[in-house]
Amino acid sequence: MKNTKKKMNGIPLRTIIPNMITSGSVFCGVSSLILTAHERFIPAALLVCFAVFFDVMDGRVARSLGGGSAFGEELDSLADAISFGVAPAFLIYNAYIGPEAGLFGPVSAAFFTLCGVLRLARFNVTHVPTGPFQGLPIPAGGLALVSIVIARLPMTPLAAMAAMCFTGALMVSSVPYCNAKRLKKTNVNRVKFYSLMAFVCLCFIIMREKAFLAFAAIYIVSGLVRFDAAEWVMLDEGGESPAEEKE
Repeated sequence: MKNTKKKMNGIPLRTIIPNMITSGSVFCGVSSLILTAHERFIPAALLVCFAVFFDVMDGRVARSLGGGSAFGEELDSLADAISFGVAPAFLIYNAYIGPEAGLFGPVSAAFFTLCGVLRLARFNVTHVPTGPFQGLPIPAGGLALVSIVIARLPMTPLAAMAAMCFTGALMVSSVPYCNAKRLKKTNVNRVKFYSLMAFVCLCFIIMREKAFLAFAAIYIVSGLVRFDAAEWVMLDEGGESPAEEKE
């Protein structure tokens, strides 16, 4: 009876649960595509943001359950390609470009998606978990595009195509970007961390829907100027946060 509860068709539940969460990202990505086709651009953009939640949670749950697998890693990459590659490119094309731009519109959308897929392939074979990301992560690239729609930013077709090409190029570049996965309860400077969280909340209160675009821009620029926010928040090696010193 115990074995029946712990396994489903011979597969441990600790492996199934993270993959089910990853499937939520696929659901969001495909739903975003359908809404875009019906010109429901804001809900389509928000669904990509929801996909980020599933993308973050599947890894956390897998690590906590000890259920990470090669199958899960491949599924995660496929989900990212749909939710942060195809869906944002299709959204920007329909919201800002359209068939009037001729061949350049589809090419720029395809270029962004292709760069995202190449970024995922490179990540799977070369990424060092303890270091910064090499190139702009595809979730950040996808969020950067949909944040334009959420902010209702007026943009010409040429500017939209340039945004997709620029973001795509950053994904396949060697520009180092902050890797928040390195942050743990034991290595975080609490004063800096809570200050950063307060700043984020304040930005959302003041800027509202434009906050997504502001944070996407800040993250993109941070890599270009070689500023690693995760390193800034982390404790110095062997150091303690003020709260820990008091204890």
